[in-house]
Amino acid sequence: MNNPVLIVGGYGVVGLQLAHIIRDTHPDLPLILAGRTLRDAEDAAATLGNATGFRLDVNETGPLANQTYPLSAVVAVTNDPDDNLMRAAIGRGIPYLDITRWTERLHEATLLAGILDLKAPVVLSSSWMAGVSAIVAKAAARRLAKVEEIDTAILYRLKDKAGPNSVEYADRLGIPFRVREDGRWKTVKPMSDPARVTFPGGYSGKAYRFDEPSQETLALYTGAQSASSRITYDDAGTTGTMAFLVGSGIWGLLSGPAFTKTRRSIIYHPGEGASHEIVISISGTDSDGQPRKVRATVLDPAGQTHLTAVGAYIQLAETLGLNSGTARPAGTYYPENTENLDEVLRCLQSHAVQIEFTDM
Repeated sequence: MNNPVLIVGGYGVVGLQLAHIIRDTHPDLPLILAGRTLRDAEDAAATLGNATGFRLDVNETGPLANQTYPLSAVVAVTNDPDDNLMRAAIGRGIPYLDITRWTERLHEATLLAGILDLKAPVVLSSSWMAGVSAIVAKAAARRLAKVEEIDTAILYRLKDKAGPNSVEYADRLGIPFRVREDGRWKTVKPMSDPARVTFPGGYSGKAYRFDEPSQETLALYTGAQSASSRITYDDAGTTGTMAFLVGSGIWGLLSGPAFTKTRRSIIYHPGEGASHEIVISISGTDSDGQPRKVRATVLDPAGQTHLTAVGAYIQLAETLGLNSGTARPAGTYYPENTENLDEVLRCLQSHAVQIEFTDM
């Protein structure tokens, strides 16, 4: 494969880690790192070899107009708020991978992909950590004949390394969202319905509902009657403060661009890194119709940005058939469409991601 992969947001925290993963695994695959500042893109590309920098602003109409190279894929590691990048990639028949969308924006992208004439795959892998949580849930669900309920819990460590996009979900914490519960769609409030969760690293705390795409996509894919996603912070005081601010309506009063800095100051204090941890509980029945419950845990010592980069690489590899696989045909894909689950689990583990499956 001689045509380069264009990574938009390629010199950011996640984008550059993704670029290094690709370079380590596929040294002959050319890369183009793109962003609004050409110098930053070129400096980042110089650390890789077989890579170049390119200025690209997704807020401009036709952001690929000056990109004359044939491309193997376009990877959006930064938000594409007006779908300019997605439209441009689809218009040129280039495989497009997006890992940045919250649920409402995922719905919009799904509609757009359904309306436009797709000549290449469009991969919408915005579930937690670029779809890693959904993939592990799918792998765990293989142990059940019928899935009834899926509960995903996230431990967000406040001192973990993080880019500004990582806390954009918090800007929506005042907005109710829908979940699948007892076989019906139900609107719930964010930071509600706490459940105590013990994570693989030993931390235990109350986790609260938040809007995350896989609680919809996993329910639809597995047929689960109920699916939920919850989050907690590794500081009980911060978790309690967020639950109070959202539940009381104060967080909603702080909505809008004028208060963005205030909102993010509460939970965005990135440090040098900390482990990122996920717990997934799946209940249902086995092949004999007997109740069964499976617990899957994910722990990445390198943190959330690393896990996101690995998740993005997995989707890119599946899309292009990089690891002796078959490239995906034109169509719309989600993390649940990942086929080579055993290979994907090995890939995660090869990047020091610890995954365990246990019967409960």
